[in-house]
Amino acid sequence: MLRLHPHPQLEKLREALLELHKTLVDSERVGYEAALGPIPSPNHFLRLLSSDPWFAWLLPLSGLIVTIDEALDRRIPLSPNEAQGLLTKTRRLLVASEEGHGFPRSYFEALQRDPDVIFAHSRVVLLLR
Repeated sequence: MLRLHPHPQLEKLREALLELHKTLVDSERVGYEAALGPIPSPNHFLRLLSSDPWFAWLLPLSGLIVTIDEALDRRIPLSPNEAQGLLTKTRRLLVASEEGHGFPRSYFEALQRDPDVIFAHSRVVLLLR
């Protein structure tokens, strides 16, 4: 079913975040397999994504995408303030930091090692302007 939204920027942002998420997952998989060996099956990889500490840092981004999906699928359209809140939440999450730990640190490391992550990040940033 075709979804028409009063917030096309949010829909475009969702698509760009999905692309960024996939790029990060692919990048992390390469690192995981280089360090620990091949992942034997798609089912095993899915279990790793949901429960292995190697991939746990991606959960805030996964959660943000789910939050945006739920907001866009509501029967009652988002108010401009709610849409702006999701844009702000995205801006706050996608801050890479060489210091500290968790998402900001791992995101910084992914941006340093993988040009594909830089390109996907840039597409999201352009939509947030």
